[in-house]
Amino acid sequence: MTKKIIHEELSGMIIGVAMEVLNELKPGLDEKLYERAMVIELRRRGHIVEVQRSFPVFYHAELIGHLAPDLIVDETIVVDPKVVSAFNEAHIAQMVGYLTISGLELALLLNFKSARLDCKRVVRQHKTQSAPPDLHA
Repeated sequence: MTKKIIHEELSGMIIGVAMEVLNELKPGLDEKLYERAMVIELRRRGHIVEVQRSFPVFYHAELIGHLAPDLIVDETIVVDPKVVSAFNEAHIAQMVGYLTISGLELALLLNFKSARLDCKRVVRQHKTQSAPPDLHA
């Protein structure tokens, strides 16, 4: 049984755009430059790209602040361009936070640090209500 990759076509296209941007601009620039180039290329290809869309964050029904993912493509995928040595747990935790607050299911971390694009998919985990296992069966 093959595992279904969530938003496979769109995420593949976004990664392809990121590789094109990296090949054109080369590695090691400021991440905002890659972000802007991604926006240009994604929009050129007909995609809806939201930049720094603000999501309110509440604690016990009181507004405590806002989260703003770098990019949201086609109201479906959070995209976060980075220029870092390697992705770490803080990067992944940030994406989990974005997914939780936005209600979206997939985030892509894209690292433009070196000549080879590094990417990481982060999928929102749905808490499922399941019955406890029957230990007497």
